Amino acid sequence: MTNRLPDFDPSRATPEQKAVLDEILSGPRGNLNGPFLGWIHSPELAQHAQRLGAFCRYQTGLPLRLSELAILVTAQRWQAQAEWYIHYPIALEAGVPEAVAGAIRNGQRPTFDNADDALIFDFATELYEAKRVSDSTYSKTVDRFGHNVMINLVGLLGYYALVAMTLNVFGMRAQGQDSLPFAE
Repeated sequence: MTNRLPDFDPSRATPEQKAVLDEILSGPRGNLNGPFLGWIHSPELAQHAQRLGAFCRYQTGLPLRLSELAILVTAQRWQAQAEWYIHYPIALEAGVPEAVAGAIRNGQRPTFDNADDALIFDFATELYEAKRVSDSTYSKTVDRFGHNVMINLVGLLGYYALVAMTLNVFGMRAQGQDSLPFAE
């Protein structure tokens, strides 16, 4: 699949598009890899989504390892090629064990050495499979992380589902991506 959107030429960007691009490039991401060059065709959506994404990626209250684990679960659930490609090395660097990431990519439940990793995996998996979270998983998550962080986790999962949908619908690949982690 190839990118279904018209090429974006930054030299022809509208003032609204330039404002979004400038904010993304000057923020913690510092690059346009991912859904941003898709969203830029709707600059108002792009601005709201990229700000939500910056919060979900950097300010949820979860350690980076757990955020990235949740993103990998999302990428696998949506078979989002670019999302996995971008976040897999970040997850490994953040401390997600390679065996855990590999099991997730293959749609299997990993063997966890860390209870927090298992809890995040269970929370995300239940939410994606059942469209709900059991009372038991809810209670464990609140007890461990508190309501605020759990609400942020739901936001993170929703945001990265939006990213995955964008990447999949428009056939977007990551910059430099030359392999696909999921069969098509």
